[in-house]
Amino acid sequence: QGQLVESGGGLVQPGGSLRLSCAASGIIFSSYSTYTMGWYRQAPGKQRELVAAITRSGTTTYADSVKGRFAISRDNPKKMVYLQMNSLKPEDTAVYYCNADKPSTATQRWGQGAQVTVSS
Repeated sequence: QGQLVESGGGLVQPGGSLRLSCAASGIIFSSYSTYTMGWYRQAPGKQRELVAAITRSGTTTYADSVKGRFAISRDNPKKMVYLQMNSLKPEDTAVYYCNADKPSTATQRWGQGAQVTVSS
């Protein structure tokens, strides 16, 4: 069917950087380039929130809290999406989820999540 697998999470000190990766596989992603890909995060006791998204045309959207620090990118031939996170803060600590969305076919998939912890 379709699967998203995140990697690259971990523990980092404040001010540090991490790069998350998300690999898409499965038959539904044969048209991977048509999906809007996004990164969401959920901190303990909080709702899941959008961090960044990139459309099929490459248009990007960022949460105000990460603008200027995070960058989303995609590699369609490899069916990958990335989140480069710089100048990390303790409040960035959360489980980060990869999301694939294609409203025209009501198709959406989530990854299993990657823990990012920012602490000294």
